[in-house]
Amino acid sequence: MAAIPTTIPPPIGEAPPRPRPRRRRRERTTVVGLRRSLRRHWTLYLLMVVPLVWFAVFKYIPMSNAVLAFKNYNVIQGIWGSSWIGWQNFEVFFQNPVFSTLVKNTFLLSVYTVAAGFPLAIVLALALNEVRTGLFQRTVQMVTYAPYFISTVVVVSMTILVLSPRLGIVNEGLGFFGVPAVDFLGNPDYFRHIYVWSDVWQTTGYSAVIYLAALAGIDPALHEAAKVDGAGRLRRIIHVDLPGIMPTAVIILVLAVGNIMAIGFEKAFLLQNPLNLSQSEIIATYVYKTGLLNADFSMATAIGLFNSVINLVLLLIVNAIAKRVTGNGLWS
Repeated sequence: MAAIPTTIPPPIGEAPPRPRPRRRRRERTTVVGLRRSLRRHWTLYLLMVVPLVWFAVFKYIPMSNAVLAFKNYNVIQGIWGSSWIGWQNFEVFFQNPVFSTLVKNTFLLSVYTVAAGFPLAIVLALALNEVRTGLFQRTVQMVTYAPYFISTVVVVSMTILVLSPRLGIVNEGLGFFGVPAVDFLGNPDYFRHIYVWSDVWQTTGYSAVIYLAALAGIDPALHEAAKVDGAGRLRRIIHVDLPGIMPTAVIILVLAVGNIMAIGFEKAFLLQNPLNLSQSEIIATYVYKTGLLNADFSMATAIGLFNSVINLVLLLIVNAIAKRVTGNGLWS
């Protein structure tokens, strides 16, 4: 016996009734969930207000003034009242004889800094993670971590005193072996090495803390299984520790490469002198001299905008490569 249909079919020639839209129901559920979350976690949302306001005031609102790069700035007319000149500032900068020197110095100094500091921080973290003596581990970590809190001005002052041709401890040691004094800061060939290795000394301990936190999150069962399989310390570091910190290392590397053209201004400017200017003049110091010393604000803005665009392009390229090679990226 055939089953009797429970629903009445629509009359011939009429379309079947459409299901009721669920959009309003979803929107109502979302609003109710948001209100409930605000009531339950209002203190956390209140804490978010201050950093959001700070980013809006000091980061996002000033972005609108980047239009200054396309104008001939006049103090009386202001940013928005100054005359529009298009790409003229960029053309003048690209045709400047120092353009290639600035880009080369900035790029080489940044790549040298990343190449030296990035692996050393990982090596230090892996070494500290293998130390079983708690007192020794804490002592080494404190000694390597403390320089990060020293002011850049103090670090540069210490570097100048240590490398001084007459009273520096380095030249005193060279003189003990009969080697004549060397003016390290006066020779442009030494500038990059001085900048990079003083930066490594100052920041490696701080960078290693991030990797130590990542190593602490590795499941101890993986190490136990590796020991059962007969793996020694080096094997466990290669096959357990390094894969465990790889996502963190990839993100840090992507961010470092994304800022490769935005190398710090303070140390380069403080170590700079007329003798090493051929390698110490970078984009950041040139922007300072152009914008503040020469009061050419439009040109300085154009150079800074060019630098930021290059950093953005590098960030996107390296993140895409890291995502394809390792499966980890900034937005994964």
